[in-house]
Amino acid sequence: MLRKTILVVDDEPRSREGVKKTIEKSAIGAFDVLTANDAKEAIQLIEKHKINLLITDIRMPEMTGLELLKVLKENQDDPVVIIMSAYSEFEYAHQALQLGVVNYLLKPISKEKLMEAIEKAINVDNQKLQTDLLQEIADDKLIEINEVGRFSGVIKEVITYIEAHFYEEISLKDVANYVHLNASYLSALFKEQLDLTFSDYVTRRRVQEAKKLLLTTDFTITEIAEKVGYNTPKYFIKIFKQAEEITPHVYRKKYESDF
Repeated sequence: MLRKTILVVDDEPRSREGVKKTIEKSAIGAFDVLTANDAKEAIQLIEKHKINLLITDIRMPEMTGLELLKVLKENQDDPVVIIMSAYSEFEYAHQALQLGVVNYLLKPISKEKLMEAIEKAINVDNQKLQTDLLQEIADDKLIEINEVGRFSGVIKEVITYIEAHFYEEISLKDVANYVHLNASYLSALFKEQLDLTFSDYVTRRRVQEAKKLLLTTDFTITEIAEKVGYNTPKYFIKIFKQAEEITPHVYRKKYESDF
């Protein structure tokens, strides 16, 4: 798994370095910790690095921690955030919550409180990552089919069968025999109710699974081809490229820094 990157922003050098050292000593090797002495420097670092967790002081010259968060949201950079402050004003805390801050820590911060807050924040980041992954691999047509769900009993049975066997060699004839229907009749019925041919549906399901494996495992392209029902990587690559307009290798490279 990729190491998480934490950015600590504080105009007080002692506080900033104290937080950095606490993280490095308490979670040896688990995080890359970057620091910035103001919001401007923080923005520059965020433009260069994928930041998983932002820990920022709330009162800083020129641009406050809250103003920094507003800038990041406007530019669609949305790391998980912990606010540090020597002040407990309700208005600050209220604004922080509105901006999606996951914790508001009052200085001085104990090592235990800091690491507990970081652990919770990293869990939030992991959940966001899973959500982003699901959105990335999602096939809109398959989602539409799953959401509608108003199909005849036999078509529901076919979809369930495909879900259980798409990683094997599977044909319309096999499924027709399974549900005791003529293959031609089943083909027409499937197309009528799903607005997809049987072959197109199986291909979409296989490609969706392949995308998940590309982003979440170290399996080779050949191994993934086998796991989603293709006997040869060459044919799998051809099908994947037709669906995604890029090869599986390029797809993995494109998203590996995020997943």
